[in-house]
Parts: sequence; C-alpha cells; structure tokens
Amino acid sequence: MNLRSIWNVDMVITTAVHHTKRIVKIAIGFVLLLAGLVMLVVPGPGLVTIVLGLALLATEFLWARQLLARIKGKGMQIRDALRGTSR
Repeated sequence: MNLRSIWNVDMVITTAVHHTKRIVKIAIGFVLLLAGLVMLVVPGPGLVTIVLGLALLATEFLWARQLLARIKGKGMQIRDALRGTSR
C-alpha cells in the first residue's frame, strides 16, 4: 500500500464515523422527543425530556433550533413573571 491509498482509506473511515455519529445523535434526539411527548400524559419528566431531545436535534436541524429558542424565551418570560410577583 502506498501513502495515497492509506490516506483514502483513512478519509473513508473518518467520513463513515462522522455520519454514524450524526445518525445516532439524530435517532437519540427523536427518541427523547417522542418519550417526552409520551411522558406528558404518563408520569415522568416530559418537558425536560422534550427539551433534551430538542437540544440534540438542534445541533443538526434549524427547525429544532428555532423551537428550542422559542421554548427558552417562553421559559424566561415565565421566570420573569414569577420573580415579579414574588417580590
């Protein structure tokens, strides 16, 4: 094997590992998102699980990033409202 073929094999392996990690991250994000939705009607930390799933998906998808930003904004509004009434 010459150096060029070793480099090509290394690039193929690196690309395959990158794509595998990306697919696993997306799959785990959707599983967490779905589990969070289920936990909204059964006992469990549904909202926390949804946010964790969206956080994983936000690394790959714009729609998840935008939804997570909206949820974060609403959470800050609720926090500010609670702080304002408790003073």
